[in-house]
Amino acid sequence: MPVGRPARARVVSNENDENSNSTRMTRAKAAALDVDVLAKQPLQSKKSAVNANPAAARKRAALGDVSNVGKSEVVEGKKLLGGAKVGLVSKAAQPTGIQKPGAKGNAARTVLGAKETKKSEVKRTGSGSGAIGATQKRKVTSTTSTIKQEIIAEEGEPSRKKAHTLESEQKKQARVESKVKLEDVAEQIVEEPGLLPHEYPEGVKDLDSEDMDDPLMAAEYATEIFEYLRDLECRSVPNPQYMTHQDDLEWKTRGILIDWLIEVHTRFHLLPETLFLAINIIDRFLSEKVVQLDRLQLVGITAMFIASKYEEVLSPHVGNFVHVADDGFTETEILSAERFILGTLNFDLSYPNPMNFLRRISKADNYDIQSRTIGKYLMEISLLDHRFMAFRPSHIAAASMYLARLILDRGEWDETIAYYAGYTEEEIEPVFELMVDYLARPVIHEAFYKKYASKKFMKASLLTRTWAKKSAAIFGITDTGLSLDDISS
Repeated sequence: MPVGRPARARVVSNENDENSNSTRMTRAKAAALDVDVLAKQPLQSKKSAVNANPAAARKRAALGDVSNVGKSEVVEGKKLLGGAKVGLVSKAAQPTGIQKPGAKGNAARTVLGAKETKKSEVKRTGSGSGAIGATQKRKVTSTTSTIKQEIIAEEGEPSRKKAHTLESEQKKQARVESKVKLEDVAEQIVEEPGLLPHEYPEGVKDLDSEDMDDPLMAAEYATEIFEYLRDLECRSVPNPQYMTHQDDLEWKTRGILIDWLIEVHTRFHLLPETLFLAINIIDRFLSEKVVQLDRLQLVGITAMFIASKYEEVLSPHVGNFVHVADDGFTETEILSAERFILGTLNFDLSYPNPMNFLRRISKADNYDIQSRTIGKYLMEISLLDHRFMAFRPSHIAAASMYLARLILDRGEWDETIAYYAGYTEEEIEPVFELMVDYLARPVIHEAFYKKYASKKFMKASLLTRTWAKKSAAIFGITDTGLSLDDISS
């Protein structure tokens, strides 16, 4: 066996790097070699070549290079053309798919297919630098050993091994049983009525399925959310007759206060939800406490301050509320009144706002902007007129949308709209007749009327009052010359 060169004389580099300085021959030189001369050289097995140079083998194992797997190597020390010596096999013996000048195209393509096949075989076996045959041999050995262990177990196992085997079988059986139990629980959960897909009545369209891809709409829980709000609104309704135990107050006084709060709300550009919550706080507080006439404005401005902190992203500073009240109250008085009002209400501000129900109904109305704008105006009538205090917010929202569609001639109140509103025409009738009665009478709340007389709100107050005066007789309203204050007194 020829003696190999010392390890320091050999330079082993990554053969995929074409720019590396290696003692091996380049593709251009290898292409000029005579293949017959290479074929006549005595070959050496890969194992012997690695043993001949242990340093190179250690370096290849560290690199984990699998690109030369399956390639034959030329025995070190043998002389090729011109007496040159090579350590490992040259790139000319296994050329890559890249065609260089001077290389034969047919030969490159043929060898490329063989190289790709070998690479795929190496990747499938998962070995680092070993041969394919070695991996297959290990697999057969492991299979043989498993069969022997099974035979020994059948013939007779030691008591210690039997216990270990029984313990593993028991664990496996426990895992199977737990999996079966989980599947049974999953089937029971699916069979529960509350988690099944919601069934709609005949003739009602499923409008929530359109928003399933939008996580902000929470379409999966829309039905349950509005069922919860309808249950909640029963607990947030104030006493509709609380004015009987108020010595200094009247319904007319309350209307003046709310008309002023609507002006403050418009000046601060607050959300509609803030206004509805503020009026609900006032009515619930007055249902519990007796208030002097000179402190009524303090109750109103404090309720607006509380509602803005609850609903708004950026609520106005308490100093702004002091300013709009013409400095009639100090910041300390407003903050003290805030604590007293919240304590009286047990810090319960869970009020199902009618704006939520209006948007729900507007979805069934194909989000008609005109009918929804007029519906907002009609809903705010319920804040000023104390006769609406006995009705639920959802009932007022349904009546507002019904009357808005009636004024604009948007069609009938079909099954889909009635389902999403939660009320039929017969149930809505007493509420929207009160709205028509309010619209047919003279204007007594100037700030509210001017707010919705602007182009921003499509002049809703002018449009609805014109329609109401023409149609009041249809609903049995004849004394349109009397104002609301005259009726209340």
